[in-house]
Amino acid sequence: MGDRELKQVILEELDFEPSLYSTDLGITVDGGVATITGHVPCLADKIMVIEIVESVRGVRTIADQIEVRPVGSHIIADDEIAKRVIDILKWSTTIPDDRIRTTVSQGWVTLRGNVDWRYQARSAERAVRGLIGVRGVNNQLKVVPTASPENVSDQIREALIRNAELDVTAIRISVDGGVVTLEGQVHNLTERRTAERAAWASPGVTDVIDRLSII
Repeated sequence: MGDRELKQVILEELDFEPSLYSTDLGITVDGGVATITGHVPCLADKIMVIEIVESVRGVRTIADQIEVRPVGSHIIADDEIAKRVIDILKWSTTIPDDRIRTTVSQGWVTLRGNVDWRYQARSAERAVRGLIGVRGVNNQLKVVPTASPENVSDQIREALIRNAELDVTAIRISVDGGVVTLEGQVHNLTERRTAERAAWASPGVTDVIDRLSII
């Protein structure tokens, strides 16, 4: 598929999402690299746009130039955002809020602290980025290793096998401490993200090095 056709497919996918107002976005494609410009009213919409574009077959990588621009002229103060962040973390039963420290600066929220699982760090980020007024999230939460490298590798491979869309034989997994390295080949960005999520879902994984190539 050529760049012009790929751009058209991306635009159609964005238009197909009823909750997304995409007329304030611009798309250019060069060699499979999709550059997204324009603005959206909240961070959650920005994440949605990126995920939609990533799912399009033929997109090799994304250059994100999307600005979060809240609707109207009223800007929510950092102290009010900080209160909302504390509340949303307390309300979630899956997030250890007593171990998470937060700071807010010009709408950007920074999360720091230690958690047991990667999904807890991701859940905290997702909860915060859905708040009105949040322009970005700097997730510095660290996962404390709790499992042996052999167990981590086995768990990741089993998770990949359960996913019918992935060719597990084309993916190699190595573990050093809490760092997982993925190597091999996948067919698109969606498969790449699926493999990454499987790696992050294992207990004690502190980092995932993605060396997967798209064929």
